[in-house]
Amino acid sequence: MAYETILVENEDGVAVITLNRPEVLNAMNHVLNTELHDAVVAANTDDDIGCIVITGFGEKAFSAGGDIHEQREDARNRTEEERDTRQGEHSRWMYELSASPKPVIGMMNGLAYGGGAVLASCLDIRVGCENTKFRFLAVAYGRINCTWTLTNQVGWPKAKELLFTARVVEAEEAFQIGLLNHLVPAGELRAKTMEMAKLIASNNQASVKGIKQILMQDMTADLEGMWKNEKDFTNVVKGYGVEEAFPEFIARKGRA
Repeated sequence: MAYETILVENEDGVAVITLNRPEVLNAMNHVLNTELHDAVVAANTDDDIGCIVITGFGEKAFSAGGDIHEQREDARNRTEEERDTRQGEHSRWMYELSASPKPVIGMMNGLAYGGGAVLASCLDIRVGCENTKFRFLAVAYGRINCTWTLTNQVGWPKAKELLFTARVVEAEEAFQIGLLNHLVPAGELRAKTMEMAKLIASNNQASVKGIKQILMQDMTADLEGMWKNEKDFTNVVKGYGVEEAFPEFIARKGRA
């Protein structure tokens, strides 16, 4: 499918989705949000895809956030009810991205501010470089977001700090607090991200998706509930037999 605001490529079982509005620092308008949602849904329904990567075009920005120009136009030309409906739709899509059955990695090529930071906080894993920085701007604009995403990434105390202050989080700090899983030079960003994505895509997909589903369920479970979630799921996902799981070991040691 041809898209207007994103690029999609498939490489060795990985769907790479690039936000492609560099003239406005990949700001997220309604078309981009719609196309991003569509591309993620398509990747999740493609049996040849085992992992999804989201990045921004260029070296400056992953995404500068919501498109202010579009928001001004909407304020002039749409009713409050229409704006609320559209905002609710976008919010739901962020949840669905976070709940994507297949793992989603953020290739954080540049700044992620406002809505871009919200998007980044919905992802499973983030890989960044020296150009990466975050800013959770909701309180500066009289809004509320990231209360259910950021706490799961960096913990309650640090999430409170970042959400209450709306300050810039530079790459090194983001790595230290766990907002970035890896921090590499910009020239190595794609290679590092794709290395991880291809590793994920090469594994048993039922197991990968099962682990993510269990982890999400465990967010609201006590210890016994966490144990039960895993026990119940392993009754469904049986895994490889010993011959399939350990072929190199068996070949090395013999089959006796």
